[in-house]
Amino acid sequence: MVKRRSKRPSARPALSRSDLRKRAGEIRLVITDSDGVLTDTGVYYGAAGESFKRFSIRDGMGVRLLRAEGIDTAIITGETSPSVRQRAEKLRIRLTYLGVDDKAQRLQTILAATRLGMHQVAYIGDDVNDLGIIRALQEHGLTAAPADAVPSVVKEVHFRCTKDGGKGAFREFADWILQLRQKKNAPGTRNEQLPEQRPTTLKVTA
Repeated sequence: MVKRRSKRPSARPALSRSDLRKRAGEIRLVITDSDGVLTDTGVYYGAAGESFKRFSIRDGMGVRLLRAEGIDTAIITGETSPSVRQRAEKLRIRLTYLGVDDKAQRLQTILAATRLGMHQVAYIGDDVNDLGIIRALQEHGLTAAPADAVPSVVKEVHFRCTKDGGKGAFREFADWILQLRQKKNAPGTRNEQLPEQRPTTLKVTA
C-alpha cells in the first residue's frame, strides 16, 4: 500500500477578506524595495558606471494616492544608486535607505523613528534579500511581491501583483491596500472623490 504524501502547507498566511480589510485599515507606512519593484531589475551602464534606471510614472501616482490617505512611503534598497535617491526626492519620500544589507534590522530602526507598530506597516519586495522583512511583517502587517518575483518570495506574501516590477507593481499594491480600506457605499450613493493630496502625517524622530 502506497501512502500519500501530505501536502506541505504554504508559507503564505491564510487571511480572510475581513482580516485583510482590518489590517489594511491600520496601515500608515508602505515600504518598498527599489530594484525589481520600482524598477524592472535592469540597469544601464556607460563608461562612467551606472547611467540610468527606468521608473514607472504609475508607481509614482501610487505614492501620491497613498499619501492622500495619510499613508507614507519608504524605500529600502541594498543599492547605493543616485537615481534611486533622485526618484525619492522627486516623489517627496523622506524615508529612503540606501546600501542596506539587513532589511529586517533596518525595519526596527524605521519603527523606532516613526513610532509605528508592525501592524501599521506594509512591504513589497521581489528577491531573497527581502524575505527577512517580509517574514517579520507576516503576522501583523501586509506583504506583497511583483508578478515576476522569485518563487521563494511569492509563496511568502499576502498579495501577488499581476504587474511586474517597474511596470506598475507598486501602484497595484497601493491600489489593493486602498480598496481594502474602502467602506461599502450605502445604496444609491456615489463613490466619494479622492481627497485632496496632503503632506504625510508621520513624524520621524532623530
